[in-house]
Amino acid sequence: MCGIVGYLGERNAVPVIINGLKRLEYRGYDSAGISTIDENGLQLVKCKGKVSDLEAKMNGGLSHSGIGIGHTRWATHGEPNDENAHPHLSNSGDLVLIHNGIIENYSSVKEALTSRGFTFQSDTDTEVLVNLIEDIRLAEDISLEKAVRIALNQVVGAYAIAVFDKNDADEIIVAKKGSPLVVGVGDNEFFIASDATPFLEYTKKAVYLEDDEMGTIRKGKEFKVRSIKSNKPVIPYIHQLKIDLESIEKGGYDHFMLKEIYEQSKSIQDTLRGRLIADKGLIRMSGVYDYHDKFLNAERIIIIGCGTSWHAGLVAEYIFEDLARIPVEVEYASEFRYRNPVIGEKDVVIAISQSGETADTLAAIKLAKERGATIFGICNVVGSSIARETHAGAYTHAGPEIGVASTKAFTAQVTLLSLIAMDIANNKGLLSRTRFRQLLSELEAIPKKIEKMLESDTQTKYISSLFKDAQNFLYLGRGYNFPVALEGALKLKEISYIHAEGYPAAEMKHGPIALIDENMPVVVIAPKSGQYEKIVSNIQEVKARKGKVIAIVNNGDSEIAKMADHVIEVEDTLELFTPLITTIPLQLLSYHIAVMRGCNVDQPRNLAKSVTVE
Repeated sequence: MCGIVGYLGERNAVPVIINGLKRLEYRGYDSAGISTIDENGLQLVKCKGKVSDLEAKMNGGLSHSGIGIGHTRWATHGEPNDENAHPHLSNSGDLVLIHNGIIENYSSVKEALTSRGFTFQSDTDTEVLVNLIEDIRLAEDISLEKAVRIALNQVVGAYAIAVFDKNDADEIIVAKKGSPLVVGVGDNEFFIASDATPFLEYTKKAVYLEDDEMGTIRKGKEFKVRSIKSNKPVIPYIHQLKIDLESIEKGGYDHFMLKEIYEQSKSIQDTLRGRLIADKGLIRMSGVYDYHDKFLNAERIIIIGCGTSWHAGLVAEYIFEDLARIPVEVEYASEFRYRNPVIGEKDVVIAISQSGETADTLAAIKLAKERGATIFGICNVVGSSIARETHAGAYTHAGPEIGVASTKAFTAQVTLLSLIAMDIANNKGLLSRTRFRQLLSELEAIPKKIEKMLESDTQTKYISSLFKDAQNFLYLGRGYNFPVALEGALKLKEISYIHAEGYPAAEMKHGPIALIDENMPVVVIAPKSGQYEKIVSNIQEVKARKGKVIAIVNNGDSEIAKMADHVIEVEDTLELFTPLITTIPLQLLSYHIAVMRGCNVDQPRNLAKSVTVE
């Protein structure tokens, strides 16, 4: 959701915070703000819009300061405007606070504060929180640190916060519950951020706060962490970051999304590296190995995720049931815990999240753990909440994904899930040695095939130019490629704002066929493997109703090429690995259409990269 950046040290906080906010803008870009302290007192600038709008409003007006906090917002409480932008001040003007998350009981707290004479300038729950801290501090005559702790024990919800007192330029208080917060530790300086990207060029040492922890950052002192509930000190663990600065820059591409599409050959290779050893017929995954018995004896696998991660789970359902012969259920994490699901000790829950911070997925994990299930996490961000909350897991190693619309994360997730399914199936004795080696070799070959496909996308770009003004799209796929149809439709919706739906091709006759006419583009995913003849029949049904067919086919396919209006050719592979191949042209189709429509590809409206509120 929102992006938090802070600094305390000797260098000028202003450029550190502004550059940090730009790197976190994928988390939200409805409004932005910054606050610092200089020799003349508090400086505060905020406005509706992007960080560039904030810079324009600042107009170089903020002077040098060694302390500051900044924020880029994805709106929850209150519409995007200047008043609702962070940071927020307390009524006295002394306390300044930024916040990511939702305070669920803000209404009752606000009512109580109003009765005690507090007034509010915004519609946000954040302004309520900063005034609650001030109320407690004044009433009890205690330090800011103590007041923050008492206040956080009185509120319900999720938060990552940073707060300081304008009369003390040497201290910032931070706290976390349900939303990510990391503190970068430098030489006599500290950095605060929602993830590590804002301070990579300054330090590689980072402390990831756990839920219900708060920290005191003080100039010239060590970073101190305490439990919010018990007030007991906690020894912070300092991680040594391995992310490089180059990985979070565009690297000559027009958009992060395009860069990340083209990185998929490498990201899949990185996901496989050290895990798949084809020439020796081995899969090595320590996270799976430690829980082999749980997987081998599982009565059921439940896969949970949201958005693109849910689609990756749907692909995995086909793979696990096909190879490992274990019943699989794929659930929206956002619905999972609200229907009182039946979960047992012999169930394995696989939780998928690119960021590792998805609030709905975290909530589902906690419920499943309470019911005794074994939880296996798949995420991309080292040190994230899901990585810490699960019993075991594996990182995708896709590298930072900045574009809001997920691309390389999807293929990396499917790759990792394929490895796990193959490993379990092999250990259950369900695969012959020849079949197992065939699978290993073909999966190992996928990066090269993607690389070859990406050498040219002129056909995809041409098709995009023909259909960029369409009002609706229909995506059809069968078997392993039904989830790809869903994912293709989602990408188009996310970044071009064209209405699109994905369906199993056989379901077209049960309703969607009513929509098909000469104005309806229908994207059909039709590799040679799988239910090819059935797909051919579905295409004929579309053509009989004058629909415009865009077919994803294998190189050299002549049968569908005769029927379809347009074809995009992809490399051939085994059926279960086709989603890794067929999804690529759909990503490019969405990208080119969005660019041609003048859409903000990396920052689509109303969306944020990491959804850390329910």
